[in-house]
Amino acid sequence: MSNTPKELKYAKSHEWVRVEADGTVTIGITDHAQNALGDLVFVEAPKLGRKLAAGESCAVVESVKAASDVYAPIAGEVIAANAALSDAPEILNTDPYGAGWMWKMKPANAADVNGLLDAAGYEKSVADA
Repeated sequence: MSNTPKELKYAKSHEWVRVEADGTVTIGITDHAQNALGDLVFVEAPKLGRKLAAGESCAVVESVKAASDVYAPIAGEVIAANAALSDAPEILNTDPYGAGWMWKMKPANAADVNGLLDAAGYEKSVADA
């Protein structure tokens, strides 16, 4: 199975969520997702200040194979986007859980994160797909 850090939460749509000390969340796509897409050539993150509903399509990643929507795993407001990905989308391939984060948001309800999958649940959802 691909690299699935235990401390993160996951959406079935292949996004990961890390809760930061200040209560904000950092979001990116999983190692499994970047692997399935192949070499990424373009990334579009959501705009600052955008209010997202859980499950809303809000970003795009494009590889040499396909373009894919990225969804907000929980509701909230976008407070940062990873500008480095505009110039170097391949960071998502090499470091999906570190430098390859896509955006940060202030959750509408912090408890929503609890409804996401843990690492074992995500791995099971990928295996069952």
